[in-house]
Amino acid sequence: MLNKTNKIYSQRCWIDSRLQPATICFDDGLITDIIFSKESDALDYGDLVIMPGVIDVHVHVNEPGRTEWEGFETATLAAGAGGTTTIIDMPLNACPVTTTLAAFMEKLEASKDKMNVNCGFYGGLVSGNADEMEGLIQAGVIGIKCFLTHSGIEDFPNVTEKELDDAMPILAKYGIPLLAHCELDDGKPNDLEKYPTSYQTYLASRPKRWENDAIALMIRMCRKHHCPVHIVHVSSAEALDMISEAKKEGLPITAETCAHYLYFNTEDIPDGQTIYKCAPPIREKANNDLLKKALADGVLDFITTDHSPAPASIKEIKSGNLKKAWGGIAGIQFLLPASWSALKNTMTLDQFIPLITEKPASFIGFKDQKGKIDKGFHADLTIWNPEEQFIVSQDEILFRHKISPYLGTSLYGRVHQTFVNGETVCKDKMIIQKNKGKWLIQQ
Repeated sequence: MLNKTNKIYSQRCWIDSRLQPATICFDDGLITDIIFSKESDALDYGDLVIMPGVIDVHVHVNEPGRTEWEGFETATLAAGAGGTTTIIDMPLNACPVTTTLAAFMEKLEASKDKMNVNCGFYGGLVSGNADEMEGLIQAGVIGIKCFLTHSGIEDFPNVTEKELDDAMPILAKYGIPLLAHCELDDGKPNDLEKYPTSYQTYLASRPKRWENDAIALMIRMCRKHHCPVHIVHVSSAEALDMISEAKKEGLPITAETCAHYLYFNTEDIPDGQTIYKCAPPIREKANNDLLKKALADGVLDFITTDHSPAPASIKEIKSGNLKKAWGGIAGIQFLLPASWSALKNTMTLDQFIPLITEKPASFIGFKDQKGKIDKGFHADLTIWNPEEQFIVSQDEILFRHKISPYLGTSLYGRVHQTFVNGETVCKDKMIIQKNKGKWLIQQ
């Protein structure tokens, strides 16, 4: 515990959708009171921002089975160090993949005593497993994930319209979202075999039309089945109007983008630097500026990391081969500072904070427990300085492989302390307590 009274004060607490002076009281993992003045026995954080803990709803932990890539211990330590108090784990990089109830139970067992932040889980939709959906949903998965193109993992194949038709009515019955990786490979040739280290060639190999066509398909399927659909990692600004019109139509559509699509731009990416490889790819600055505007306008709902790490050999660090390299950005520790650094000149803190707290909390079905500082809510709290700049060093990185495009970058938004369920997990770059996270099981 922080102190005997569990009271913290700042001049800038994010309460009732604005920053204001307050003392926050908490006990037994819950916020018990909010006093809009400084209590004499409260620990004073000056003008540091105290806000709800960051929620990252798109993370690949890779345990069990590929724990040499990442695991719950290292992933959740990195999350906590970066101010993230809740993550939702994707189903495809574990082995077995989380496409059956038995595999989900195995994943829960693998995460025991390794959760330094709260963890929820998605199930997976692949060919032939529609009959597993009800079991996964009833066991408490937050949503179901599918790919419309090759996932990169042979045991998690992409789906077609047939599989969508089979599964979406079941998800609609329970109101559970179907999360879709939206790329449709049109089979057109590219030059990546000839120029495997060229980033521009890699970019051209996964054009915006792949993403646009896939998002159009998911909107049509959403209209057909009225199943909640969530578009993960939107990178093509050309798809934004479609998403906007679908929302205006009243379809249950949500969409995210990722910190790396906001912070990095194609124009600045050197050839042979596989640390930047992800799918969909990081695109041009003009495109990415439109993604920022879409967040401000509510067309995109929130920001995630899509943390997808891999060892140096699989990431082809030495060869620089973008064709062979695993596609994924390691960034779970930097959701808050990277996205704030990218957005601080285009939106206010009042606009920014809900994009990584309240809005993802609502998406995962925990809007009455997480994402706000209010009585009865979980005491997941992040204390940070949005004006403080720091350079990302290897010493600070806590995820398993210190391979990331954020390494060496200068970011705004130093995290000073992270509370998970009322307990200090990280303070001033030091891990204070471990295993304070809990499972997030959908009821």
